Amino acid sequence: MNEKYLECGKIVGTHGVRGAVRMTSLCDSAEVLASLRRMYKKTASGFREYKVREAFVHKAAAIVSFDEVTDLDGAVLLKDTVMYADRDDIPREEGSYFISDLIGLSVTDNENGEVYGTLSEVISPAGRDIYVVKKPDGGEFMIPCVPEFIIRIAPEEKAVYVRLIDGMLN
Repeated sequence: MNEKYLECGKIVGTHGVRGAVRMTSLCDSAEVLASLRRMYKKTASGFREYKVREAFVHKAAAIVSFDEVTDLDGAVLLKDTVMYADRDDIPREEGSYFISDLIGLSVTDNENGEVYGTLSEVISPAGRDIYVVKKPDGGEFMIPCVPEFIIRIAPEEKAVYVRLIDGMLN
C-alpha cells in the first residue's frame, strides 16, 4: 500500500525573526516544496498539520512560513525536523512516480521475463537517478534511469521492465 504521507523537506535553519524556516527539498525541486500549501510533522500520535502561510525559493532552498509558527523561538524548535506532505498535494507530471512507490518492485527483463532482482534504492549522484537492484544471491548492481535501460515502470504489476547490456549485472 502506498503511504499517505511522504517526506518532502527538512528544516535546516531559521530565516528572519518572524518564524520562517529554511528547508532543503526532498521533492524533485525546491520549487515543488515551496508550492505546497500544507505540510505535516510526524508525532508519536500521528501527523500534525502545518498550514503554509508563505513560501518561496532562495538559493536552492525553500523559505517557508507556517501559520502555527510566529516567532524565532518557535522556528528554532523545528530545526532538523523532517516535514511530510500528503501524496495527493504533491504536484507531479504524467508518468512520474514517487520513489517510495518503486522500492520493492521486481526488476524484470523486458524481452524474456527474467527477474534480475528487487529495486532496493534510488540514488541521484550528479542529478541523474540510478536504480540500485538487489539480486537474489545478495549481490547488487546499478541501472541508470534512462530510456535505453528502463523500458517501462509498472507499479500495478509490481515491476520495472528493463533492457540490460552485457556486463551490467556484474
